[in-house]
Amino acid sequence: MALRKIVKDGDPILLKKCKPVEKFDSRLHQLLDDMKETMYAADGLGLAAPQVGIIRRAVVIDVGEGLIELINPEITFESEETQYGTEGCLSYPELYGYVTRPKTVRFKAQDRSGNWYEKEVSDLFARCVCHELNHLDGITLPEKIEAPYEEEEE
Repeated sequence: MALRKIVKDGDPILLKKCKPVEKFDSRLHQLLDDMKETMYAADGLGLAAPQVGIIRRAVVIDVGEGLIELINPEITFESEETQYGTEGCLSYPELYGYVTRPKTVRFKAQDRSGNWYEKEVSDLFARCVCHELNHLDGITLPEKIEAPYEEEEE
């Protein structure tokens, strides 16, 4: 495993729509392992392949329930009930803001071996899935922020 450089604000790769993963091979496994290590080293909850310079539909997420890998993910259900909260992004380290997301989402994705699975998640996990899948479509946090985050004074 190796730490990869996280692509930062201003890099055009963050605005590109990612291509599907077609080969489920050792190169993909290395990418996923590197993304996991990079995400943990940066104290992130999720990381999408374009954030490490790879224009492929691959994401890693860990919101405290263990690592999950999403290859070629697709949201299949979004609840009408929403959540409004703060978000940050490893590619925009100085930016935090309030974003509305669905409270619950269901998605289908492939694992590192190419097997399809489905999962329904809520709250922080749902927020993270939406955020990371936005990256795969070239949608970044600055586009989603509805109001800037301001720390409360004590």
